[in-house]
Amino acid sequence: MRAKLSYALTAAVLVFYFVLVGSRGVMLIQSGTLITVTFGVAVLILPLIGVWFLWKNTQFVRRANALAAELDAEGGLPVDELQRTPAGRIDRDSADEVFAKRRAETEAAPDDWRSWFRLAVAYHDARDTPRARKAMQRAIALHDGRPVQQL
Repeated sequence: MRAKLSYALTAAVLVFYFVLVGSRGVMLIQSGTLITVTFGVAVLILPLIGVWFLWKNTQFVRRANALAAELDAEGGLPVDELQRTPAGRIDRDSADEVFAKRRAETEAAPDDWRSWFRLAVAYHDARDTPRARKAMQRAIALHDGRPVQQL
């Protein structure tokens, strides 16, 4: 719940920023000179890119959460078998060990979205966020029946 609130707060701040920047871009365009119109258009492009980025990330999170809920209903969520340091951080060797299991599971069933979801969690636990995101995107595509690129 804490992560959802944090994400919602960050998204709200970003939307406020996009509106603020967008209004400045409109003000520059309304000035009417060649330079201010050019800058105004350039300034308006930034919030558009930001809105697109926020939208894509929100969709990704919603789809990933839907897969997690479906997997939870099936009883297929990965069990937390990671060892932790006294400070509560995940032990690197433990994460590598679990990752090896998840990778073998995914290699055995490369068309199963469930194994890709669990692999994404293992990547995340191993602090490899880019690969975790790619694995989750693949899980989402497999779940939705969309074609996936070969890795």
